[in-house]
Amino acid sequence: MNFMKYKWLYFLLSAVVILPGFFSLAKWGLRPAIDFTGGTILELRFKQPSGKLDNFEIEKVLEDKNISFASVQASGEETYLLRLGEIDREGATQIKTVLEEKFQEAPEELRFETVGPILGRELLTKTILAVILAASFILLYVAWVFKNKMFGACAVLAMFHDLLVLLGVFSLLGHFIGVEIDTLFVTAMLTILSFSVHDTVVVYDRIRESQKHFPQAPFVDLVNKAITETLSRSLNNSLTIIFMLLALWLMGGETIKWFVFALLIGTVSGTYSSTFTAAPLLVVWDQLKRKKG
Repeated sequence: MNFMKYKWLYFLLSAVVILPGFFSLAKWGLRPAIDFTGGTILELRFKQPSGKLDNFEIEKVLEDKNISFASVQASGEETYLLRLGEIDREGATQIKTVLEEKFQEAPEELRFETVGPILGRELLTKTILAVILAASFILLYVAWVFKNKMFGACAVLAMFHDLLVLLGVFSLLGHFIGVEIDTLFVTAMLTILSFSVHDTVVVYDRIRESQKHFPQAPFVDLVNKAITETLSRSLNNSLTIIFMLLALWLMGGETIKWFVFALLIGTVSGTYSSTFTAAPLLVVWDQLKRKKG
């Protein structure tokens, strides 16, 4: 099959997916969790049936007592996650006392974590630096392995394709349903970048092998041949990961739900970009190079 015949259609499909997210990133940005902004997470469990209590009642109690909070989320059966401004242990005790007075039950404390704003800014800086370093190392390594900077540059462009898809999706989710990004999101993001490049290198390696065996063949034919030979392998490999992530997303706990979802989005995007973004970019680059030559 002549996959490269439709290369501009692949680019159009990528644009349709990326542009709404890019608009959201430019207009609303991402919704950072306290890992980046600084603050406190207090996780409490109530023993009374969940039908007698919900997060809106807890929010009303906190508002009535003028206690500053970012959000209150149900994180499990009768378990609630309170995201607050930076407070100390005494402040957490005060909140538990207020809730005990209201609901006639002392909540059990499951987690108390405080992140200062300085540490949050430092973590954000390190995250950006990690992405830049990863992209730089991948560019240099792929260019060195394939003895051609074209391969390295196209691999990095495909990687940033997946990064924009992931960031765009979470920007939209953050604006419309309040999904926040935290350190687990950063872990998922870096994992997805490595997965994307791994699949891309498999396709590129097959192109390199074909160039050795068929040095006179048109480059676009070699790319088509490589995609045909690797597509089923990439799909089978990715589907095993996707099925596992779907099961984990449906059956896992609230605390890892969006981490798993980020991995799921990135896996789908990475599988697509390795074949239908990274390879077509090589063809376009080669065509432009020949025209200039």
